[in-house]
Amino acid sequence: MAKAKVLSKDEIKRVMRLADTGNNGLRDQTALALSIMAGMRIGEISKLTIGDVRGIDGKAVDVIHLSKHQTKGSKSRRVFISDELRKLLNHYLAAISQLDDSRAFIRSTRTQGHFSNISLSLRFKAIYMAAGISTSSHSGRRTFATRLNAAGIGMATIQQAMGHSSIQTTAGYCWVSDDQLANAVNAI
Repeated sequence: MAKAKVLSKDEIKRVMRLADTGNNGLRDQTALALSIMAGMRIGEISKLTIGDVRGIDGKAVDVIHLSKHQTKGSKSRRVFISDELRKLLNHYLAAISQLDDSRAFIRSTRTQGHFSNISLSLRFKAIYMAAGISTSSHSGRRTFATRLNAAGIGMATIQQAMGHSSIQTTAGYCWVSDDQLANAVNAI
């Protein structure tokens, strides 16, 4: 099975612009950003509630605490949110109605409830295809890991950010560019 494509900065911009053009543009942008900018799995994004994302002050939290029922492997984990992502989450929170903490954060327009993993995965794939990128919904998560690695973040830190049990799994997510290889050999 081929690995999902690691998105370039230009491809990320293109995907986010394209996502914003649909009827549910802000929702789709927010869901994609949780994958690309926080490394969240499709299943984790689909199970998010408003209470997971919104703090007592009504604004987006700095850290999303996922319960073992929301994650792969039945282990709770924390997802740290960047300032840029927090701005988007706050914008989305301000735009959605019915802010009951138990309601789905990323809502299906058909059911007003949580997306299924398959439905959200297909939504991501459709946005990528519309942007001219042939890849799977897993690209956001792989892009997140690779960008952290390229920024010089240690593999153990990336492992924690990804919620992996094994550092070998994390290493499989990180693609190394020719520029990184050139910089590495020139560092000696």
